[in-house]
Amino acid sequence: MIIGILKEIKTEENRVSMTPAGVEVMKQHGHKVLVEKNAGRGSGFTDAFYATHGAEIIKTSKEIYKNADMVMHVKEPLPPEYSLLREGQILFTYLHLAADEILTNALIKSLSIDIAYETIQKDDGSLPLLIPMSEVAGRMSIQEGARYLEMSRGGEGVLLGGVPGVDPGTVLIIGGGIVGTNAAKMACGLGAKVYVLDASLSRLRYLSDIMPRNCFLLMSSPATIREIIKKADVVIGSVLIPGAKAPKLVTREMLKTMKKGSVMVDVAIDQGGCFETSKPTTHSDPVYTIDGVVHYCVANMPGAVAKTSTIALTNATLPYAIEIADKGWRRALKEDPEIRRGANVIEGKVTYKGVSDAFNMEYVSPEGLL
Repeated sequence: MIIGILKEIKTEENRVSMTPAGVEVMKQHGHKVLVEKNAGRGSGFTDAFYATHGAEIIKTSKEIYKNADMVMHVKEPLPPEYSLLREGQILFTYLHLAADEILTNALIKSLSIDIAYETIQKDDGSLPLLIPMSEVAGRMSIQEGARYLEMSRGGEGVLLGGVPGVDPGTVLIIGGGIVGTNAAKMACGLGAKVYVLDASLSRLRYLSDIMPRNCFLLMSSPATIREIIKKADVVIGSVLIPGAKAPKLVTREMLKTMKKGSVMVDVAIDQGGCFETSKPTTHSDPVYTIDGVVHYCVANMPGAVAKTSTIALTNATLPYAIEIADKGWRRALKEDPEIRRGANVIEGKVTYKGVSDAFNMEYVSPEGLL
C-alpha cells in the first residue's frame, strides 16, 4: 500500500502523523511511504532524516492525495483539502466529526474511508489513540492554567503551589479520565488543593488509591460544580464522550460566581467544549476573558510540544496503521473490532452513532457495509 504523510495546515499545528522511525517500520512491512516536504520540520524531523529512513519526499499535498492509498494527518482535513480526497481512499487521523457538520458532509460526499483516531476503542472502553494526546493535554492544562493566573497575563496573581505561610491555589478538575488524571498529577505535584469530579464511583475509587492526600475526589453533579467553582483558581474541563459532543457542564450563570482572574482551561474544546462560554482559540491568541474569568480553549494543545507529541502519537497509531495497510481497510475492519469502532464514514455512509446523533443523520453499522 502507498501511505501518504501530510504536512499539517491547521494554524500553529507543528505535529506530524509519523516519525522517521515509523516510516522505516512501514517500509519493513513492504509499504511505500510518501512524506510531504517539510511535514516534520515543526517536530524537529528534517526531510533528509525521513529520506534516510526510506521515505520519498513529495513537494505538494495534491500529489500525495493523488497517489496514496491511505493518507494520514494529525488534525482533521481543512476546506482546501476536501476536494482532494478520492473515492475509496483511506483517511486515518483525528476527526472529531460530532463537532463539525461541514467536514462530515464533505467526507460523505468524497466517498472515502474515514477512520478516526479518537474513536478506535478497546473492549474495555479505553481509547488507545486518544490516550497519549490526552496525557499531554492533561499535563499541559495545569501549566497553562498556572501561567494565566499571573497578573501580567490577566490572572488573579495566585501561585498554585503557595509558599510556607500562604494557602495554595485551588484546582477544580471536571472529569477523572486520562486528561483529568494527568492534570491532577501535575496540580498535586505543584502542591495545589485539587478537587477531581467524576460521575463514575469505580473511577473515583481507583483514583483514591493512586492520588496523594491533597487530591479530593467527589461525585460529579451540577450542585457540586456550583459549590466548588466559587473557590477555584483554575478549572479544567476534561469530560469526554467518545465520538460525541461534549456536555456543557459549566454554565454562564456559574461563571458569574467565580473569582475574578481565575482561569478556565477547556481540554474538551475539540469536541465542542464543556463550558457554555467556550470557543476555540489558537496558540498565538490562546485566551479571552468573560465576566472577569480567563478562558484558555486552544483546540490543539499538544501541538505546542510537537516533538514529544509526535513521538507519543506514532507509538500509539503505528500498529493500527500497519494493520490497515497490511490487510486493507475491509479486512482490517472485519477482523479487528477496535479499528471497526474507529470507522466514522465509509463510502458516503455515517458509521459512528455519535456522529449520526449529533446531526440527525442516518446511521449505518460498519458491519452492514463489510
